[in-house]
Amino acid sequence: MFGRERIEYKTADQVRVMRRAGLVVADIHAALREAAAPGVTTGELDEVAGRVLADAGATSNFLGYHGFPANTCISVNAEIVHGIPGERVLRPGDVISFDCGAVVDGWHGDAAFTVVLPEADAADAALSAVTEDAMWAGVAALATENRLGAVGEAVESVVEGAGAQGTRLSIVQEYVGHGIGSAMHQPPDVLNYRTGERGPRLRPGMCLAVEPMLTRGGRGTRVLDDDWTVVTADGSRAAHWEHTVALTDGGVWVLTAPDGGAAGLARHGLQVAALD
Repeated sequence: MFGRERIEYKTADQVRVMRRAGLVVADIHAALREAAAPGVTTGELDEVAGRVLADAGATSNFLGYHGFPANTCISVNAEIVHGIPGERVLRPGDVISFDCGAVVDGWHGDAAFTVVLPEADAADAALSAVTEDAMWAGVAALATENRLGAVGEAVESVVEGAGAQGTRLSIVQEYVGHGIGSAMHQPPDVLNYRTGERGPRLRPGMCLAVEPMLTRGGRGTRVLDDDWTVVTADGSRAAHWEHTVALTDGGVWVLTAPDGGAAGLARHGLQVAALD
């Protein structure tokens, strides 16, 4: 549930540095979208991310984090999150979630996306699309509501709506969004489901990572013997979408989206509130 730890509020200048980190993450995403294809290994894709980081003069906030051995988390099919890149060869129709981060001048960006390789199963494509929609609904809630619990309400409402249309998915509950700034993971937790708690009041200066993870089966999870990779307990496929979002006096600014979140927020009748 929502913790009571102290929340770090950022100045406008600090948010601007986080935007620089966020744009590096966006560049990593663009490079990975182009490189992901059947026959490529997840280790080769991690090298792609490493080159983008090096070219930008940024560092990975995943590499070395509690001993994590790679620049990015790459999770395939039944893997939900924290997959370790390596020798796995991608195949047609694979569902791949990329969780990527960057540090610039001590400030962090963090975002994830899912891609389904060609010859995709329609149900896998729907899984990714609903997860992305749920993420944007959560981001929009940050702009329109007063309390953090509204994010979980928004995410779960999207999943319920998809279920009413025949796409029945489950929300992973053990792994949630988080505050972000001078560290990758900070208070408060950003839950992806409804609770009886309203959560902290939303205020300018907060920076939050909204990141729903959905499965085509149950919501149960387990961790593999590598002590990192989280998989669905029932072997069903999973998707993961995430953006880092800054709350400003005028609304929200999606720091890890090249357009600041303009296209995603437009779905909800909202505009980006970027700093000058």
